[in-house]
Formats: sequence, C-alpha cells, structure tokens
Amino acid sequence: MRAVIAALPGDGVGPEVVAEALTALRAVASAFGHDFIVGEALIGGAAIDATGSPLPAETLGLCRSADAVLLGAVGGPKWDDPGARVRPEQGLLGIRKELGLFANLRPVRPHPALAAASPLRPERLADVDLVVVRELTGGIYFGAKSRGPAPDGRGEVATDVCTYSTQEIERVTRVAGALALRRRGRLTSIDKANVLETSRLWRQTVTRVVREEFPQLELEHLLVDAAAMHLLRRPADFDVIVTENMFGDILTDEASMLAGSIGVLPSASLGDVRPGAAHRFGLFEPIHGSAPDIAGRGLANPVGAILSVAMLLRHALGLEAEARALEAAVDDTLQSGLMTADAAAPGARASSTAEVGAAVAARVAAHSVLVIHSATATCGKGEYV
Repeated sequence: MRAVIAALPGDGVGPEVVAEALTALRAVASAFGHDFIVGEALIGGAAIDATGSPLPAETLGLCRSADAVLLGAVGGPKWDDPGARVRPEQGLLGIRKELGLFANLRPVRPHPALAAASPLRPERLADVDLVVVRELTGGIYFGAKSRGPAPDGRGEVATDVCTYSTQEIERVTRVAGALALRRRGRLTSIDKANVLETSRLWRQTVTRVVREEFPQLELEHLLVDAAAMHLLRRPADFDVIVTENMFGDILTDEASMLAGSIGVLPSASLGDVRPGAAHRFGLFEPIHGSAPDIAGRGLANPVGAILSVAMLLRHALGLEAEARALEAAVDDTLQSGLMTADAAAPGARASSTAEVGAAVAARVAAHSVLVIHSATATCGKGEYV
C-alpha cells in the first residue's frame, strides 16, 4: 500500500514522541512492504511562533491531501496567557472542525506490566478493556462565548453556550454502536439529563438510534457524576462509552489512570468516510498533552504515540494485521520491563524515549510473522469501525 501521512509534531514533547512513532511506522512499512510517505507541518505554539497562526493554511492543506494525520501535542506556558487572542489550542480545535473529525476514540486496556503504576488496586484492573467515544466538534467548547461587564457594574459576566443538534448526536452514536457490535455488545451513554436540556436531547436520541439501528446492543444510561465514580468502582463492567465533548474530555483523563500512565494511551479522531475511500479519515494522537516540563530531556513516554500509529493503521488504512503486529511489539517491550520513568516500577531502571521507541521498532518484524499466522488478536480487539 502507498499512503500519505501528515505528521504534526507540535509543541513540548510532541516532536520527541512523534519521532518514535514515525520510527515504528517505518518498521511496519519495512516488515509488510508498504510505502508510507510522511510530510511534516506546524501546529499550535510552534506554528504561532513561525507564522502567527496556530493552524497555518499550509498545514491544513497537507492534512486535507493526506490519508491520515499523526499529531504530537500542542500548548505550553510560553503561550499560556488566558487573555491572548491567539492560542495553541485553537489549532487543535480548528483542525478537528476543518477536517470534520467528530468522533474521538480512546481505548483503555491496562497492561499487566504497568499494574504497579496505577493508583487502583490490581484486582480493580482485572479484565478492564473499554473504549470511550467522545463527540468532538459540538457542545460547550464550540458554542457561543461572551465576556463583559456585569449589569450591576460589579465585576464581569462570562458565558459559554452548550449546543447539540440531533444530527450531531446521531452520527457519534452510530460510530459507538458499530464499535460495540464488534466488541462485547454493551454501550453506556453518559449525560447529565437530570439538569441539562442538551443532555435530555442526547439521551432521547441515543435511545432511539440504538433501538432502531442497533437492537442487539445492551444500552445503559449513566449521569456523568455517577459515571466518574463507577469508572473507578467497577471499570471492568464498561465496554463502549459514548458521551458529549466536555464530559468525554474529563472522563478520559480519569480513565487513563486505569492504565497506570497517561503516557501509554492513544486516541483516534474520526470523520466520515471520504468519497472513493474505504475507511474513515482520521487524526491520531496520544492523549498526554505537551508536558513542557520534561520536553527535550528524553523522558517522555512514546507508547501513546506509537499506539496511535496502530490505530491509524487500523482505522484510516484498514491494515489490521499491521496494527496488531505493532500493538504486540509494544506489549512485548513493556513486558520486558523497558519503559520510561512515568511507568517504571519503583526502583527499576527507567529507559529513555528513544530507547523505548527503538525497542518497539526492533520487535515489529518478529511480530509481523506471528500476527499473519494468528487467527486471533492479542490486543486491539474489535476497535475497527
């Protein structure tokens, strides 16, 4: 296969983890005989410094012409002025909107080698394998905003409007429903329907879409505050979770603690299937953020970015065997004890970003042979939509 990948390293540790993710991608290309052409572009703070815009037209053009996008991270204290007119995060929100990326998938599957790194007891982590599907282009993050003097002259009043349409809820529910059908058949929808009108529309729409289009699924509704509790109390009971933008943003960071480190978790932001394409277009990124305090020191965990490449292979390119081989190489590396400081056991030697990336890439070839001849996947089961 020949495919064009747009790489956006971004800010902070983004360039370091994207470099290792591309090393893994090249290892997959070599093992399976593919031709992946990578073009790099600026986004976020780095783009502001170079062009004045967090999402330059050249970056958007590259992404639109690519088959998939790999992103590092955006933001940092250098650009962290709340009153600034131009901010790095505008690049991330903008690219999601411009590329029509409305469904964010975040799988959480704790690895046994990282059990000691999780704040939860090991028995709580047994059999945890869930995916959060977060609506990405609607809700309070994209609603009308205002800020001005209070009517009584005392201080200010700020307003952020949360808005959802039936169509926005329907399409993300369909992505989550299709995913649940390929997994264990359970879908949990999270809202705040006891308070918010948008959540009442959300619950009503999810119920209807599942009843009409996915009757095989077991559907559960949870209020977001209860869901936050149950993610820690009974995480193994969840299969696929679907929720709105802000709730998903918060809950996925909570869920990352199940895995022991936010540094090992990938994500996929998916849009519609493009005309003439067989798979959904998407942007793939680790969920950990820019971590500017450790940038440039070789401490960043590249696993989340590498597993984001596995999701890219699966969801954007339809290369399931390749995705499984890369996931198996990551599993093997972690099982060997090779991991960065955020995930290493107390007293164990921590490896550098480059050491972990090189170890994963070195294992890809061996696992490519094993995966091709295997009838079942050892990881990443049922994520394809």
